[in-house]
Order: sequence, then structure tokens, then C-alpha cells
Amino acid sequence: MPNRVGVTGYGAITPLGLNAADTWKNLVAGVCGVGLISLFDTTDFDIKTAAEVKDFNPVDFMDPATARYSDRYSQFALAASLQAIQMARLKVDDSNRYDIGIVIGSGVGGIGSLSQQLNVLSARGPKRVSPFMVPMMIPDSAPAQVSIKTGIMGPNFSIASSCATGADAIGLAYRLIRNGEIGTMIAGGADAAVTPIGIAGFTQAGALSRNPDPLKASRPFDKYRDGFITAEGAAILVLENMEQAQARGARILAEIAGYGATSDAYHITKPLETGEGAAKAMELALKSASISTVDYINAHGTSTHFNDLSETMAIKKLLGEAAYKIPISSTKSMHGHMLGAAGAVEAMICCHVVQEGIIPPTINLDNPDPGCDLDYVPNTARSANVHTVMSNSFGFGGHNSAIIICKYQDKQR
Repeated sequence: MPNRVGVTGYGAITPLGLNAADTWKNLVAGVCGVGLISLFDTTDFDIKTAAEVKDFNPVDFMDPATARYSDRYSQFALAASLQAIQMARLKVDDSNRYDIGIVIGSGVGGIGSLSQQLNVLSARGPKRVSPFMVPMMIPDSAPAQVSIKTGIMGPNFSIASSCATGADAIGLAYRLIRNGEIGTMIAGGADAAVTPIGIAGFTQAGALSRNPDPLKASRPFDKYRDGFITAEGAAILVLENMEQAQARGARILAEIAGYGATSDAYHITKPLETGEGAAKAMELALKSASISTVDYINAHGTSTHFNDLSETMAIKKLLGEAAYKIPISSTKSMHGHMLGAAGAVEAMICCHVVQEGIIPPTINLDNPDPGCDLDYVPNTARSANVHTVMSNSFGFGGHNSAIIICKYQDKQR
């Protein structure tokens, strides 16, 4: 019989807080983490808004020398990982260090460091490029930093599937534990793309909102939505073989019960308009969890025209008329689109939902799009009896992923 997989810890660095608890508190309150960009001068930019992490000091989590030669995204990843490990009360020693693995994905890796060093190359020549540029840039530097800091010596790698990355990292970790290949995984995603090249690139792709009001710019499923808001941060979960976690007396926060992934095979940025690929990913996730429906869906909900419509169609395609009875919300309305970290942040949020029975809202949903006619929990959080949730993540290139998260029960569901 496959192993059950429990969540025993999580950590988060987001535009809504420097830990999971503050992030959750602000989500439930409907706080918006979007503001004017402060990380660089936006004088020449059409887009001047983003959801930045505020008041983050990397030396709270690493020594100053390591912080100096680490990209911002890997600083976020290490901070969130240490929080998650502490919450899980996970001890790493010679008895288990090879039975703990790490998979931390990133959509764009150390894009900030790469951009900075390209400027150095252009202005000062190749001999002035930092010898730390490559380890700062590569996407596997985040899990490597976690391994070095903690002494974890099991499998250690990074993955990238655009904005589905965080969900896929958790899904992969879930499968490794479920299949008995390892006992514990540190899994999630991190990104820090609020950089000149990041904002310029997404602007030129036509993906970002041009709404001049930062607090109203991210408005998933609203008729007047016009693009997403770039965000930064990280979220990390500790996943464990359920029996192992119970045996060591760990607190089980939630259960990862299913995962499904597909590809659209359609376009480099646009989702398949019929929602077929997304619906199949959700169907596979439900099948792997041996269930037919859920009590809540955390939508990918980017606030782009095509994504919100295609996701709505996918949910209807999967669930039929029952789709109208399931509360759905997009927390990106508050924390923005954290790219490779988005799926991991939203999985962490779903763990809170099943623990506390509160569904966070979709803020700024004032004028629903007629094509987006499901229950998106507009503007105000809602109390509900929630046992099983689905978290959707979709990405450029047609990546579709869905994770099923359940309220913990001692016995097999």
C-alpha cells in the first residue's frame, strides 16, 4: 500500500509577511501586499507596481558573507526552509541525514544576480565579473544552500515548470515519499523577479497589469482585470511519511493526498482556451487521491484575461454543475503572482484552510466577468467546514498542476 504523506512544517517569506502566520493573518483580513516598486528606479518603466517582500534581512537566517554572495531568491528559500524545519521540529543527524531530501524549484532562478553581472561585464569587462556569479545565478543554488546550512545529505535538486514550479516540487516530493523512496522531503519554490529585466520582460510580453492603483491592480475574475502583478518570495513545506511522522510525535498539519500534472501542447504563453489540459490535471489529482470532488479550490487565478477564463472553463469541464457549489478563491489578488513560488505559497495557504476552516477571499472582485460565473468568495473571507481542497497551478508553456490537500485524520481516508 502506498505511504500516506503528512505536512509537518511550513515556512514562508511573502509580500504579506515574513513567516507563514503573518501571511495567513493578512490573507484572511483581505490585506493587499501590492505597492509601488522600491527595489529599483522605475522612471523609464511603464509598470511601476509589484508585490515586494518588505523588511527582509537575510542575515537573520545566514551569515553576512553567505548573504552577500547569495541571490535574493535563494535567501528567501533558505529563510522559509529554516522556518519549516523549525516548525516540524525536524532534527538532522547521522541517523537520518541521507533519508531527508530537498527539492526547491524556481521559475527564473538568480535573475537579479545575472542582470547585475551583465551590467558589470558591459561596463568593466570580463575580468571584473564576480567569481560567485554562477552559483548565485543557477536555480539549484537554493536547495544547495539549504543542504549546506542544515547538513541534509539526501537527494537535492531544483526543478522549473514556470508558474507551476512550486506545485510540481511538492508533487514530486509527495510521490517520492508515497512510493517509499525516501522518508522526508523539504519542498517548495522561490523567486525574486522584481528586477529591471524581470519587469521589463513581463511588460513586453503583455502579461502585467497597467492599473495605476497598486491596491486594485490584481483583480482575478473581475471584468476589468488587465494582467498580473509580479511578486517575490518563497514557501517551503516539510513532507513526511505519515507513519514515520506519527512515530516521532510530530504534529501533522495536513495531508498531501493527490497530485496531477499535464501539458497543453498549445502555446508558449497562452493557456489552452478550452481548459482541457488543466481539467485533466485536476482529474488526475482527484483520481490519485481516490476522491471525486473537494470542498474548496485555491485557483491559479492570475488576473489575466485568458487564464481566468480558461481555468473557469476547466473547473466546469471537470465538475459540471457541481462547480457552482464549490467556493473558489485566488489569493494572488493579495500577494501577487510569485511565479515559481506561487504553487508552494498556495499549498501552504491550503494547509491553513483545512486546519482553521477559513477560506481567504478574492479581493478586488467588484465587477465579475460574465464568463467567470463561479463562487470566487469575493472580497471577504468565509468560514466553512473544509476537509479537502485542491490547489491549481498553471504556467507559461502549458504546464498544468493540481495538488489535493486534506485535513489530517489518524486513520486512512
